[in-house]
Amino acid sequence: MKSKVKLYPIESGKPIVLLNDEDSRELGVYMSGRVEISFNGNIVTAIVNTTKSFVKEGEIGIFEDVQKVLKVKNGDEVRIKPTTRLKSVEFIRKKIMGSDLHGHEIKEIINDVVENKLSDIELSAFVTGGYIHGYSMDEVVALTNAIVETGQQIDFGNDIVDKHCIGGVAGNRTTMIIVPIIAAAGLTIPKTSSRAITSPAGTADTMEVLANVQFDVDEIKEIITKTHGCIVWGGSVNLAPADDKIIRIEYPLSIDCEGHILASVMAKKKSIGSDYVIIDIPVGRGSKILDIDKARSFANKFIELGNRLDISVDCLITDGSSPIGNGIGPALEARDILLSLENKGPRNLINKSLDLAGILLELSGKVERGGGRDIAENILLSGKANKKMREIIGAQGGDPEISPHDIEIGRREYVITANHKGDVKYIDNKSISQIARAAGAPKIKSAGIYLHVRVGDSVIVGDPLFTLYSTDDDRLNDAVRMTNKLNPIQIGGVILTELSGANYHHPKIK
Repeated sequence: MKSKVKLYPIESGKPIVLLNDEDSRELGVYMSGRVEISFNGNIVTAIVNTTKSFVKEGEIGIFEDVQKVLKVKNGDEVRIKPTTRLKSVEFIRKKIMGSDLHGHEIKEIINDVVENKLSDIELSAFVTGGYIHGYSMDEVVALTNAIVETGQQIDFGNDIVDKHCIGGVAGNRTTMIIVPIIAAAGLTIPKTSSRAITSPAGTADTMEVLANVQFDVDEIKEIITKTHGCIVWGGSVNLAPADDKIIRIEYPLSIDCEGHILASVMAKKKSIGSDYVIIDIPVGRGSKILDIDKARSFANKFIELGNRLDISVDCLITDGSSPIGNGIGPALEARDILLSLENKGPRNLINKSLDLAGILLELSGKVERGGGRDIAENILLSGKANKKMREIIGAQGGDPEISPHDIEIGRREYVITANHKGDVKYIDNKSISQIARAAGAPKIKSAGIYLHVRVGDSVIVGDPLFTLYSTDDDRLNDAVRMTNKLNPIQIGGVILTELSGANYHHPKIK
């Protein structure tokens, strides 16, 4: 079939074309099917969307992604023919039916994910199939390696250390304390971090308050050469692009497939050549993992996966039932970090960071088992970690002399107070995060929440619970209304699902 080109100045992110319903029926290709389009020796395979009105019979609607390949203009005549179904679609169907996939089948799927050959429907089917049926460890290993091989890989040398948190806990910015401690100890820790998706701040958002976070590979290597550590946005170096595309599908579905989480975390660690990794697994009401048994199972799988990837992994199961630190939102969290590096910050943030840093020092062989926590604390108390963080900030283009009080906080504020007497029983992570986002975080870095109380504190009527910060009255009022609706802090009453014990260390699982 020959059709005349009708260009649409739209980037779709995938090779997509529009065909009139009648033409698609004639070709025998329907919604999300594929056609091969050729013009002057240029060929592209594209996903079909059908329409009754946007293009007429004998026309083909072409977006910029396809136009760049074909090099066509409005009115050019292209040749169209149906093409066979992708092999990867058959493998996705196999997963939906509950069968395990072989390594080459997973690699075929991930290659097509990265090359944008799969429609959103097909990618959603892959994500859903994995969520329903799960993955064997062989599949997870294959998935991890495929994600690594289809993205950027960086060689930082030997004995590279790293950390990761499963997430779900507001204010949990331990990375920005751990990195300078580890780097000050003489180890290399090139930390690539994420931006917020549903939270009020990702580590990259908070670091961006203090310094630049977007660098290419050569620039990151230069920073590491100078300081032994960095805190940069992973998206700027194209690490594990397949993972980013999978997460984009998981988000609106609100599903977290265990196999995808394992592969996602470890692929990014393998991509930068990590040799030793500590993983923080928060557990408890309000976090992603609700019970201790599931957390232990998850930890075992991370350790097994690490062994099969030649990465030494240890896990710390932590109390994720309430926020860490006082600040929630990029600027407020950055203040907490700088104060903590001066040993003046929130004790729960400092203590958790020292626990994680200590295990990482032991895991790397830098110190003997049992001595890491003390070494990490000495590095913090001596001021070496603070000095190292200032070096990293300077190397990343920030002001190494910045003070916690130099960080600008939203000028519109509202104090939420206790309306009755009692002990603080529960602070809901999800609600606190929603309220901070309503105030404008993370897009507005100076917006967010400052917590005045922790679980276990006693309050009387009128005591401040937290202060809301924003840059305009509309957002502030939205955050106040959401606070009244969600009631994020429970005072008095009985919590039936508390995690027994507090924080902290779960020894290495074998």
